[in-house]
Amino acid sequence: MKLYGSYTSPFVRHCRIALMESGQDFEFIETDHASSALQSPTKRVPFLQHGETFLTDSSAILFYIRQQAGQPYLSTPAELDMFCMVNTALDSTINLFFLEKDGVDLNAVTYTQRQAARINSSIAQFEQLTLRDSAPYSDSELRLACYLDWGLFRNRINIDQCANLKSFLSGIAKYAPFASTKPPQ
Repeated sequence: MKLYGSYTSPFVRHCRIALMESGQDFEFIETDHASSALQSPTKRVPFLQHGETFLTDSSAILFYIRQQAGQPYLSTPAELDMFCMVNTALDSTINLFFLEKDGVDLNAVTYTQRQAARINSSIAQFEQLTLRDSAPYSDSELRLACYLDWGLFRNRINIDQCANLKSFLSGIAKYAPFASTKPPQ
């Protein structure tokens, strides 16, 4: 298996963790924006090549990795809902990150204000979740941890008032696959 992506992408990080957990041999190939635009029809990372299989979305890649390893993936509606909610917050946060880098005044646009409100209400909801404090972690918990760690790394979110999320992130930081995939500083 060849997984293409960047070391800082939370979507790629989750796929790398799943591959480590699965014990499958894989090659990680660092790919920048220009290369991903040429190699993937979605023009983003991650993407995965395994024989004739070519996948371009992290959710499909995770499903494939778990299926190949005989491991469960999003096995309940509640777990799927949490995973989707994290993806929504993550997409909003990443979009605002790139819009701001491009010089958009996020406070001047109704759409970006709505995205910021979505992020804040999602974090408030995540704070209410019952989360594991040790492995094994579900894919929805891994996605949440990748999101939170990325959001803090990029200074996009604030969880100072979220004792539950801070405790969860502190615990998962000790989990070897999560720790070993931390973005370089």
